[in-house]
Amino acid sequence: MTGAGGARFEPDRLDDQAYLVEGDPSGMLRTAASSAAEVRTAYRAAVESGLARIGRDGRPRAIVVVGMGASGLAGEVLEALCRYSAPVPVVTVRGYRLPGWVGAADLVVAVSRSGTTEETVAVTAEAVRRGCAVVGVGAPDTPLAALVTRGGGPYVPVGGVAGQPEATLWSLMVPPILAATAFGLVPVDEDEFEAVARRLEDLAHRCRPSSESFINPGKTLAMELAGTVPVVWGTSPVAAVAAHLLATRLGAHAGYPATWGELPEAAHNQIGTFDGPLAGRDIFADPHPDEPGGGPRLRLFLLRDVEEHPQVTRSRTAAVRMAEDRGVPVSEITADGVRPLERLAALAGLVDYATVYLALGYGIDPASVAVSTELRARISQ
Repeated sequence: MTGAGGARFEPDRLDDQAYLVEGDPSGMLRTAASSAAEVRTAYRAAVESGLARIGRDGRPRAIVVVGMGASGLAGEVLEALCRYSAPVPVVTVRGYRLPGWVGAADLVVAVSRSGTTEETVAVTAEAVRRGCAVVGVGAPDTPLAALVTRGGGPYVPVGGVAGQPEATLWSLMVPPILAATAFGLVPVDEDEFEAVARRLEDLAHRCRPSSESFINPGKTLAMELAGTVPVVWGTSPVAAVAAHLLATRLGAHAGYPATWGELPEAAHNQIGTFDGPLAGRDIFADPHPDEPGGGPRLRLFLLRDVEEHPQVTRSRTAAVRMAEDRGVPVSEITADGVRPLERLAALAGLVDYATVYLALGYGIDPASVAVSTELRARISQ
């Protein structure tokens, strides 16, 4: 299967242990395997930072999570956990300005792994000027840390690998969740974070490099992604976060495009692609991309949650049948776990492994950030 730039996906690479080491010089597979430890470390850091004290001043009118990239996903996770049970709205801001309604009655949680993200620092400064309660998450001794300290809020320090913001996803997600817990908005406790860590440990064992492709869920998903234009739908708020993560990781790790959304809305907006020019490929054929009808074709990836609304189940079932009728392959992945955060971990952990394996199958260094670095350089000129 040939991808952009002439790179060809070679499935045999995924079971070549020497190649997996050589092709992953930054250790992205090791980073994925460290997620469980990261959850536990992030929990301890948040507790030791005194995050619980923010609950003493009473419940905020709204929680605004500020962040870009993986940091913004922290806001999506919190919103998904709060959407149907909390009496306080959660809003994510990705940009340079706060909404006009945000003020002293609201809590602003600023998330930036580096602590220097231009947009996040600008919005945090605005939040401090408006008198908002503030919480910070990011590297210590940075402009963001200084702003949050000046605003009188707790700051949760995180570590990580320079140039790899995805390496600290759980470090970024855990503190905002604990901030909401301080107000009694989400019923998440230490036991649930430990369940998340155990789930990630189990996934690390099943997706380890030495586990062969036919039993390794990370490698299996990578092979299903290869040679396709992925359409990724989540069947619940939590699964939709994982769908967004998959689309993000595909671009960051493998230079791969994808569309994503949450059912039922995603089906209404994207179902038309099933009748489009990228649908209907013969799955047993492998034409050269330069030939008529060649090149990548659509594949639907459904990230499923056991907590589906009955009408969402109807929408999902109908969409699968329509896809299959039109020759669009479908992959369905159901999250394991008792509670929402644990099920998110099951999906998010699999996404991390699959996208790294996909990049390696194409002979791409999954830690390459040259394009992102160039973009930031051009913006700063």
